[in-house]
Amino acid sequence: MTDRTPTWLEKPSDQAGCTVIAEVAQAHDGSLGQAHAYIDAAAAAGAHAVKFQTHIAAAESTALEPWRARFSKQDETRFDYWKRMEFTPEQWAGLKAHADEAGIMFLSSPFSLDAVELLKSVGVAGWKVASGEITNYPMLKAMAASGEPVMLSTGMSPLAEIDGAVEVLKGQGSRQSSALAVFQCTTQYPSPPESIGLNMIDELRARYGCAIGLSDHSGTIYPGLAAATLGVQVIEVHLTLSREMFGPDVVASLTPDELKCLVDGVRFIETAKANPADKSAVAPGAQAMRDIFLKSVMLRENLTAGTVLTADQLTTKKPGTGISARFYDDVTGRTLACDVDVDVPLKWDDLEGGEPE
Repeated sequence: MTDRTPTWLEKPSDQAGCTVIAEVAQAHDGSLGQAHAYIDAAAAAGAHAVKFQTHIAAAESTALEPWRARFSKQDETRFDYWKRMEFTPEQWAGLKAHADEAGIMFLSSPFSLDAVELLKSVGVAGWKVASGEITNYPMLKAMAASGEPVMLSTGMSPLAEIDGAVEVLKGQGSRQSSALAVFQCTTQYPSPPESIGLNMIDELRARYGCAIGLSDHSGTIYPGLAAATLGVQVIEVHLTLSREMFGPDVVASLTPDELKCLVDGVRFIETAKANPADKSAVAPGAQAMRDIFLKSVMLRENLTAGTVLTADQLTTKKPGTGISARFYDDVTGRTLACDVDVDVPLKWDDLEGGEPE
């Protein structure tokens, strides 16, 4: 990881830095080698966590499950596809170990109680509840009971349904209330700008009194950056090694270079928000720049002491080391107390009576 600022997953609190999660999902297309490559890509881009999905076909689905979009030419049914996405417990442990070595947190969304148990044995930094699992209360309870942070996606649910899931998760103990993040999410691949729902960030924060995240499927960095300005604690984006990769989520994913831009942008925004500007006075260190770029009142010609200054004898020029140009009208009509040459910044001491009170 390029930045070890404590993130929300490491320190669930409002004071923790925003966690950027690189969502691999099924982008590996069942290849263990590809899955390991995604860990390296996510870590190199500066993401704080890499997230997979743990599917155990027989525990989560049946042959009756329809395709969301028929994209695979090698899988006859959606069930067959989930079966091909499975890894063994040993392989999941290897992915977790690789993430540890790469300095990036390991996450995977479970889609069954069996998957929860598998991931508990492997070890995860927290739990991500996929939008389609929000009503799976037995699984929510099992995840929350582990004591790890829980992140709840809400892409397909109205507020009443989200209320129920939040109540279940918070009901697992007081610690869970402070280690819960509710995600604004739009289940469209890709999500157009008019469906991102940034307005929900403040609404969810006020409604649930917990951390808020954005799970973005736009395939761009823009919603994530906008969410960072709104103070979300977690941002999740899909990752693809290339726009030429195979898979249903490629169109809604970021490339490694784009992910790095997002991470850098989030850190930039956090630093800017943590250092508010004070415009009630000249900023520290700005006086030298003011002297260079602001303008002073000066004479258009050499004049002698006793001259009553008229507007056509005055001008404003850089540097700003003399009487400020904003006092141009106040200098007009004043009397020189000494000789002053052209293009020399006027000082108040050059005028009879000096600086006005």
